[in-house]
Amino acid sequence: MTDAPQKAFHVSWDQFHRDARALAWRLAETGPYSAIVGIARGGLVPAAIVARELDLRMVESLSVVSYDHTVQQGPPKVVKTIAPELLSGQGAGVLVIDDLVDTGATARVVRALLPKAHLATVYAKPQGRPHVDTFMTEVSQDTWIYFPWDLGLAFQAPIAGGRG
Repeated sequence: MTDAPQKAFHVSWDQFHRDARALAWRLAETGPYSAIVGIARGGLVPAAIVARELDLRMVESLSVVSYDHTVQQGPPKVVKTIAPELLSGQGAGVLVIDDLVDTGATARVVRALLPKAHLATVYAKPQGRPHVDTFMTEVSQDTWIYFPWDLGLAFQAPIAGGRG
């Protein structure tokens, strides 16, 4: 998250699943891939969905930390890397999946590790778009996305600010 967002986008499990499957449809034309890497934590769910849809059995995770809940905590750092054989090929044939590209900071770290990999995200903000190869849905830079794993069932106030 860059500055304090002005808008909120709440994504349900159903919507996220539809968006991740739509991303898989888009990615089916860009392969073939020999492995998929989910960026932990947000990219693990869409990576599992895409892996199923594209029948990828080599599934890895890469953990890059840059946020503490909703607060940017500094430059991203890799806290868990991937199998050496995927690193040795510089990511050739590897599909990397994340939930969102915001500013591109995480994507730049991934590109440094896997320059030949195909980076894809379910959602993309304008500042991050140039750092990924494929994305499904663009949202404005001033929007904070609330993913289904961050939410519980509760009343949502109307956009206009009334109580319904």
